[in-house]
Amino acid sequence: MRVLAIGEGMVEFRREDACWRQAHGGDVVNTAIHLARFGIETEFATAIGRDDFSDFLAAQWQGEGLDLSCVARSPAHECGIYFIATDERGERSFTYRRSDSAARRLVPLIGKDRLAAAAQAAQLIYTSLVTLAILPDQDRSSLLDILQNCREAGGQVAFDSNYRPALWESPETARRWHEAALGVATIGLPTLEDEAALTGVDRCEDVAAHWRARGVTEVAVKMGAAGAMIAGAMVPPQVVVSRPLDTSGAGDAFNGAYLAHRLAGASAAEAAAAGNRLAGWVVQRRGAIPAAEAEPYGRTQPDRAGSIL
Repeated sequence: MRVLAIGEGMVEFRREDACWRQAHGGDVVNTAIHLARFGIETEFATAIGRDDFSDFLAAQWQGEGLDLSCVARSPAHECGIYFIATDERGERSFTYRRSDSAARRLVPLIGKDRLAAAAQAAQLIYTSLVTLAILPDQDRSSLLDILQNCREAGGQVAFDSNYRPALWESPETARRWHEAALGVATIGLPTLEDEAALTGVDRCEDVAAHWRARGVTEVAVKMGAAGAMIAGAMVPPQVVVSRPLDTSGAGDAFNGAYLAHRLAGASAAEAAAAGNRLAGWVVQRRGAIPAAEAEPYGRTQPDRAGSIL
């Protein structure tokens, strides 16, 4: 199985005591890296610069096993950077430097035809509302057209409604593009907190019903420490983390484990349980992408054969 993840990757600086430690992250690339760690062939589509920070990102992604054939390099623009600090509960706060990043131009820098060809070659395409947020309207439309064509050709499109108000001109604009994205998605990975902030819908059942009514055939609603809801049933975390160290990237980790297990033929409930496990592992470590360990990336293939694709 081959996945194409379309979005943004940035240099991360996280505060540890009196120092800032350099790492990397970004919602879509976080999920892409988790997919690759589970052994899923994963291509990342984005744009970065030719500066030293961009070289650092490319080296990190290559080291994680991502296919970078669809990563454009722009001499005129640099990569985005963010700074993250966490409080005593592990909750994070961000400061961004990304307003003129190459990723905001990923569609023309990669090229619509090249991006469409990469999407058509994948069995599953993954993106998020953050990806749409950083693009201009014309490129938002172009990306959704590419995803719609893939869906019509029988491909799967997974979408995470990762709502970050500061990235949008207005809540109304965010809601409009959120609705447009639901129209092309087949697998939905919303977070209840984000949906409540964006749409006012604050019950898992109502979020899932809203997404299904717009054509999303499979919906896993993430509820943070409470687990996830699949087809009206709660899938609680197996291990309750009473004091998270850093909640950065937890939802992205859930998405990566969920999609990897679904691609391997696991049921939605089994995949959600795997997503809870990986998210619980991530929040006990620093950074959006903790260094890989063997324990959370075990066997994804269930005892029976099967696949969602």
